[in-house]
Amino acid sequence: MRRKRTRRSYKRVIIIAVFILVAIIGVVMGQFGRMGNRVSDSGLEVASNQSHIMLMGVDRRQDDAGRSDTLMVLTVDTEKEKGSIMSIPRDTRVRIEGHGYDKINHAYPYGGHKLTRSTVEELLGVPMDYYVLVDIHAFERIIDALDGIDINVEKRMYYEDPWDDDGGLVIDLYPGMQHMDGEQAIQYVRYRDGEGDIGRIRRQQHFMRAVMEKVLTPSIIGKLPSIIREIRDGIETDMPFDEMLSMANLLPTMKENGIAGVMLPGKPAYLDDVSYWLPDIVEVRKLVADQLDQKLSDKALMKAEEELSAYDEDIPEGITVLEDPDKGKFAADKPEADDKDQKDQKDKKDQKENTDGKIGSEDNASLNRDETDDAEKDSKASQKAEGPGDISVLIINDSGINGAGAKVADMLKAKGFNVTGVDTGSRSDREHTIIITDDSNTAWFYGMPFDCTIMDGEEDREAVVYIGKDLNL
Repeated sequence: MRRKRTRRSYKRVIIIAVFILVAIIGVVMGQFGRMGNRVSDSGLEVASNQSHIMLMGVDRRQDDAGRSDTLMVLTVDTEKEKGSIMSIPRDTRVRIEGHGYDKINHAYPYGGHKLTRSTVEELLGVPMDYYVLVDIHAFERIIDALDGIDINVEKRMYYEDPWDDDGGLVIDLYPGMQHMDGEQAIQYVRYRDGEGDIGRIRRQQHFMRAVMEKVLTPSIIGKLPSIIREIRDGIETDMPFDEMLSMANLLPTMKENGIAGVMLPGKPAYLDDVSYWLPDIVEVRKLVADQLDQKLSDKALMKAEEELSAYDEDIPEGITVLEDPDKGKFAADKPEADDKDQKDQKDKKDQKENTDGKIGSEDNASLNRDETDDAEKDSKASQKAEGPGDISVLIINDSGINGAGAKVADMLKAKGFNVTGVDTGSRSDREHTIIITDDSNTAWFYGMPFDCTIMDGEEDREAVVYIGKDLNL
């Protein structure tokens, strides 16, 4: 009997809604009663008005302890009324006490939230004041309780997998602003693209902003207490519940000041078919210091450099380090620019409809579609890949053949493609190898040294390779 494996890679971010509703509502502006400044072992100083909250999304199963497939740290400054969220890729390679070096999401099955907490503290060099753990199976219920959310989908997203554990998976989304219920929102956050962790965490930030916008609407603010009560069975935290509720009315101030979204500095890597994120500990500590509005002291910098040196010495032989597509700069604000463009288009459309006096007329609808299509064509032409180096490729081994992902990665890199990651898939019985990419990229994938089918469905500078059992290497 074939045992299906949990598609964790598609469920890493679907608990963001709960984080917004619970973590930010309760913590963002709360006074935590800190007594004086604290200096951590790393040399970083945390002021009495600053706090760190570890946010975890756990996919629990009846016969499985689960893993923290989404992990973030919320940094809050109650005096300056601002905050930032650092996303930590689940594949981040760290030292886990009692277990050596491993992926950070393995800390949860090894020792629950306590071991995850101590592991995060060692990585970032600051103490975690609170934790919020969310069971991802409450996700649809949460989004539906909010009456859905509005998300500006940044690109065409199509994927079909009849073998998914939840009874089959079909992701079929088109670009543009759209209203999503819980089931549709799952499609958005489960999508995998050629950018790997970079793309996934961009969608985390985009999704968080969409939920924040919805939470702050007048119709929802009045419902927050009842919504939180409805979902709290799926939440575990050491923050007082009444404190969370009492801070709900301060969310608008927090949003106005802005909540920065950043990604843990590092680079993607793989060993055989296992993907990793290798953190740059020096850059991590500099980023944490920046979030605390301070400069890394000479002592703290020296300690970070020593830790990085020890970390590098323990990296196993044979690991392949890839270049970060964004060269360490995570463009967290990109979706906001997309939202602005969408709003500008809508304003122009409304203005023209009002001028013509034919609101919603068929002629105007056709004209607007033509204008939008022309704009999309112009944008597409300007973004077309000029060579394989412009195409980011994620490789997923669904064949059950050990090492197949790494071999295909080496082949594509030799041809000049930008391989962003190699991962073991959630199945091991895919019959045929497929490459999903945009039609404009097809020519660059001709002449592959293995049998494959090229399918349309990705962005013009991205591709995902799903390796099947027919791989003839």
